[in-house]
Amino acid sequence: MIKNLNPECIWRNFDALTQVPRPSGHLEKVQQFLLDFGKRVGVEAFKDEAGNIVMRKPASPGMEGHKGVILQAHMDMVPQKAPDSKHNFETDPIETYIEDGWVKAKGTTLGADDGLGVAAIMAVMEDSTLVHGPVEGLITADEETGMFGANALPAGELHGDILINLDSETWGKFVIGSAGGIDVNATIDYKEVKTDTSDAAVRVTLKGLRGGHSGLEIHEGRANANKLMVRFVREAIAECEARLASWHGGNMRNAIPFQATVVLTLPKENVDVLKEMVAEWKADFADEYKGIESGIDFFTEDVETPDTEVPREIQDNLVDAIYAVHDGVVRMIPAYPDVVETSSNLAIIDIENGKADFKLLPRSSREDMKDYVTTMIESCFSMAGMKVKTSGSYGGWDPNPDSELLQLLQKNYKELNGKEAVVQIDHAGLECSIILGKYPNLDVVSMGPTLRSPHTTNERALVETVAPFWDLLKKTLATV
Repeated sequence: MIKNLNPECIWRNFDALTQVPRPSGHLEKVQQFLLDFGKRVGVEAFKDEAGNIVMRKPASPGMEGHKGVILQAHMDMVPQKAPDSKHNFETDPIETYIEDGWVKAKGTTLGADDGLGVAAIMAVMEDSTLVHGPVEGLITADEETGMFGANALPAGELHGDILINLDSETWGKFVIGSAGGIDVNATIDYKEVKTDTSDAAVRVTLKGLRGGHSGLEIHEGRANANKLMVRFVREAIAECEARLASWHGGNMRNAIPFQATVVLTLPKENVDVLKEMVAEWKADFADEYKGIESGIDFFTEDVETPDTEVPREIQDNLVDAIYAVHDGVVRMIPAYPDVVETSSNLAIIDIENGKADFKLLPRSSREDMKDYVTTMIESCFSMAGMKVKTSGSYGGWDPNPDSELLQLLQKNYKELNGKEAVVQIDHAGLECSIILGKYPNLDVVSMGPTLRSPHTTNERALVETVAPFWDLLKKTLATV
């Protein structure tokens, strides 16, 4: 059982957290769980107007004059599950297991992003033997869907001098900067048209892709299910007289979509040709993504012919827009050519019942490039007659290489591990930039144990990195 792993204080709390439903947008149970925890261990704990949970623990004897430390993590998790999973994220606990030194979940995301950060805060709050100055825990709400908790964080609520964000995902690396992002939503309403009653209907499903975090893994060349599907759909329309009835691909704005399904109508005599086309595209996709994607599955199912479908002109405009809109890396940082500067993720497509709804998440560490890629997306969808709205914009986190906290963490890391830590800038969005906008005098660094494939059902936490992470956190609290 994971609660018996070392260090027990973190794994026990993380195990307890996995038993509490906490998908983004449904946080009532985990908020109460954290408030009950604070009461049980004897620290101040309250929920603020943004839904964040704040905990406060006074300094240990003799440390009252030291700098106040804010430990920050987010309480929500990305609710992704395998296609055959019956898991209900709003009611069911996460089932964990250990394999080859990694903690994983059965058929779902693990929630170590950022449950391990929350568990570390809980471990600090409950341990009366730790040496530290005044400590606050800031556990934010709905980070994964738009950083809503951080965006609505009240001014004057935090009292600390430094902030350690616990949402980074490679042990031995300290993050001192990250990209900003913005949510883009393109929609169009249309009047459905009657389907030809003599037509057949075929459901076409693409699944088995790796998916992944649209910030951390966008540069790896992983396939986007929506972008692969549109290549097939466009050819099916041209070669098989197919018509689009519905499209559903992706389910999280910050996850690379790993599955997409369309329903097409077409003359019955063209069904066999379409099925042959699917087999050909499956082979092409497998060859094209050899070495990156190993589980691509692309198949058809005969279904009852729907009564209505998308009007031809709207259909063609939507398909052209999906085909044309940029997905993936736009540019690397010129001064750091191994780090992504600007990207976009075509995350969610829903077309059915008279409405098309697309969601994208562009990111950039430069505001001007974020504006550029956002306008590029808006222009593409506007030409298709869609209405485009933006929301949830957050700026990038400008790095401070002269940070005193960074220098202390580097010193402590070397003393504990006998080697130098790596300092980096992440393309993934962190709440640090938003918090710094409200508390500009904070000294901020992000760190964490090693996680891989967050936002996917292959999310996993490397057990051997959690103990040294905990040791560094304790030492830093004692020496700050």
